[in-house]
Amino acid sequence: MHSSLKFLKKFGDLSPESLRQLEELAIYRKFPVKKLIASAGETPQHLYLLISGVLRAYLTSESGKEFNKRIYTSMSFAGALTSIIKNEPSEINYQCLTECKMFEFNFNHFRILCRENFEIGRLYVRVLEHVFVVYEERNLELMTLNGTERYVKLLKQIPNIEELIPQYQIASYLNISAVQLSRIRKKFRVTEY
Repeated sequence: MHSSLKFLKKFGDLSPESLRQLEELAIYRKFPVKKLIASAGETPQHLYLLISGVLRAYLTSESGKEFNKRIYTSMSFAGALTSIIKNEPSEINYQCLTECKMFEFNFNHFRILCRENFEIGRLYVRVLEHVFVVYEERNLELMTLNGTERYVKLLKQIPNIEELIPQYQIASYLNISAVQLSRIRKKFRVTEY
């Protein structure tokens, strides 16, 4: 059993048999920088458990500007779940910002396993609850925190983020301009937060 899959136990008890079934379903993948694991306009079939690396979910406007919706780090679940559930093309791209190691799960096979194994079905519910909480917290951050507060929170969540990805990616995720991020960072260098 890969130790990263044991991470799933944090969402509830799983028997060795259930872990074995998940391991049989999981395909270990290693993706290079800039690799798209799901593309806008395509109907995806897979979800991912990110073991290491940094991944982003982003939208591209009609003018070509990119907006980072989410940044994923190790031990995160990622993928175009809404598109998979609705069996519709995704509006969101999922791209590796660093080399990424992941487990890939075919969602339809996983769904069948959820119906056959109560423990795995319960795991799915708990993971969805977790994903919903993270999504809601992100929306509240965007509505209630200013750019500096969002930056501080991001640094607490991913202390080495500035070493991992370009500044414009960070600014996009924070929903601020690159110039605004530069000012915030300059202020932090002076005050040594």
